[in-house]
Amino acid sequence: MRLDEYLEFEANERAERRRLAREKDYGIIDHLDSFERRFDAEVSDDAVVGSVSPSIFVGRSDYPNVSTGLLSPVGREERADSFRTSGAWYDEGVSIADVFERRTSLLNANRGVDVTDAGTGGNDTVHDAWDGWLGVQREVAIADRPVDVEIGLDGTPDLDFEVGLEDVKTPTGPRAAAREAALDENPHVPRPVKKTLEDDDWRAEGAMTYLYRRGFDVYEINTILSAGALGRGRNRRLVPTRWSITAVDDTVGKFLRGSIRDAPSIDRIEVHRNEYLGNAFWVVLVPGNWEYELVELKAPGSIWNPDPDAGIYLAAASEGREGRTGYVEETAGAYYAARLGVLEHLNERGRQAKVLVCRHVSDDYWGPVGVWQVREAVRNAFEGERGTAETFGEAVRGVADHLPISLGRLRRKSTMAAGLQANLADFAGRDG
Repeated sequence: MRLDEYLEFEANERAERRRLAREKDYGIIDHLDSFERRFDAEVSDDAVVGSVSPSIFVGRSDYPNVSTGLLSPVGREERADSFRTSGAWYDEGVSIADVFERRTSLLNANRGVDVTDAGTGGNDTVHDAWDGWLGVQREVAIADRPVDVEIGLDGTPDLDFEVGLEDVKTPTGPRAAAREAALDENPHVPRPVKKTLEDDDWRAEGAMTYLYRRGFDVYEINTILSAGALGRGRNRRLVPTRWSITAVDDTVGKFLRGSIRDAPSIDRIEVHRNEYLGNAFWVVLVPGNWEYELVELKAPGSIWNPDPDAGIYLAAASEGREGRTGYVEETAGAYYAARLGVLEHLNERGRQAKVLVCRHVSDDYWGPVGVWQVREAVRNAFEGERGTAETFGEAVRGVADHLPISLGRLRRKSTMAAGLQANLADFAGRDG
């Protein structure tokens, strides 16, 4: 499909989606009242909760002394698997309000620990953590389905359900100090996971790529890494959840980049687009050796650029054929999540390309749901129709026509777009 036809097709699709889209939904605040009632009904007199835990959480504040918790959907155990973040959320078409409801429905029963200490009172490290609190947490992390657990709380928690602006910005469930935890079943652990656990000489990076090649998605791998279940023997440690997500995206991305390093290039310029939860993604693939750049445009009034008078905020980061060293600060985890989606597509095709991804965060993105939505939106951008262009300049100009900034401002921020031949009109117009 020619680029102009594709752009018209996409514009019509976007108009229909906007017509069907729901208004911003702050009903999550009302939802907390129903959670409080369910919680009161489920907590027994001795403050022990019988539940099903689909996942774990490791905090990053005060690292290496962190808060580590079991997450449980109190009163909704029969739906426990739907509360675990995964690509299925995209397939299900969850809204921002849906994500908030699921996140705030998870009780985080937690304890403070050192990231290397098994917490058994002796000299045991996380490597030996198969008993006690961390042992239960590890079993939950490595199991292939939610696990029945009994969680002993350190007294009945005083839950704070006063919701303010900060709660809308960072949706998390109630927290409660945990005294102990025990398994009510023997969790099923997949054979490849057992293999990584049993090999004390396997570096974490190698174990991650092994699991990915065996069909485990990054969501499963980052939970296993976070629980301190990957790496060389006594070097294993708990990894804060936010760090583990990016670490897995980066490690798997590097593996895929190596897989396509000697692959033939795509043979024509392609433009792909997808939109989800107020985020629009344009992916431009250009013949040539691997090169990648993410440019983010954050609208005033969106969650990461809340001042309605601030104008469009721009951020960008890029890499060449050899990748890059050091963490990407400006675009953070979105850089690695979007790169993973692109590399999976190219690896599946057995091709390589130069890649420019433009992410427009509109003011419809009123609450943060996590980088999973970036990963899934880019993964799914390659489904369905695509546009083609004769030159990179034509492709970028076509995309820029649908962005809230001028081509000139895009060129000033983007390394890849900077080399385009410009004319005076490129610098006029939408420079919000």
